[in-house]
Amino acid sequence: MQRDATRAGAPQPGVRQARMRQPDATRQPGDASKLEYVLRLADTSLILAQRLGEWIGHAPLLEEELALANISLDLLGQARFLLTYAGELEGRGRDEDALAFLRTEDEFRNVQLAEQPNGDFACTIVRQALLDTFQVELYERLQRSSDARLAGIAATALRESRYHVRYSSGWLVRLGDGTAESHQRAQAALDLLWPYTRELFAADEVDLAMQSLGVAPHLAEIEAAWNRRLSAVIDEATLRRPPEPSYSWYGKRGQHSEHLGRLLATMQYMQRAYPGACW
Repeated sequence: MQRDATRAGAPQPGVRQARMRQPDATRQPGDASKLEYVLRLADTSLILAQRLGEWIGHAPLLEEELALANISLDLLGQARFLLTYAGELEGRGRDEDALAFLRTEDEFRNVQLAEQPNGDFACTIVRQALLDTFQVELYERLQRSSDARLAGIAATALRESRYHVRYSSGWLVRLGDGTAESHQRAQAALDLLWPYTRELFAADEVDLAMQSLGVAPHLAEIEAAWNRRLSAVIDEATLRRPPEPSYSWYGKRGQHSEHLGRLLATMQYMQRAYPGACW
């Protein structure tokens, strides 16, 4: 599968700014930040699940099609738990389906890396390895959250994420340390997607508020562990780690690439075409 280098390159100008909801005066301190934080976790898993689901019927091997479909279902399950909790925190009567299918592009809080197109198999594996490594380190620490609900979700997600990172890391090594063609494709994908990793560790007011309350782990701690784990995989794959990027576009603030709108148009079509439809 060929990749459109112009459309799938580094973040482009023209992203839409988020419409930020005003916090409800009846909420407790930190509730608005917690809602934003939970949506970031939920949306990243949801959008990544949708991307992996696009491989069904198109993967290079039946075995890999099944593996990607299973990972997609794991991520979808995580998103459902998190979106249900987000709906409760929001207090507006919106359930997981309403939050998934009836929000607009600028209301989504997933990191931009998750929404990038699949490209070829190497590109999908690199995107997955970068995010799987982040999620396994995040959920490992989120189990100790002061929020019991998040800690419980993290414990379940961690078991799944450990499988995900084994799968994507294993494939990254096979591609990088394989043929000249697979090595070149893996390196090109790593160079292309690496700039988006900066967003994973850029703490803003929401992250800082959650860290101060003990709800979320410190991103600096996750970054150090992510670097150690990922560097070992990159070295084993005989790949070159790209230079540290400068990056200022943030999906977790509702600023997205053009790719998310196209993804949502597909993902949300049935619910918007037939409001309230059920199986």
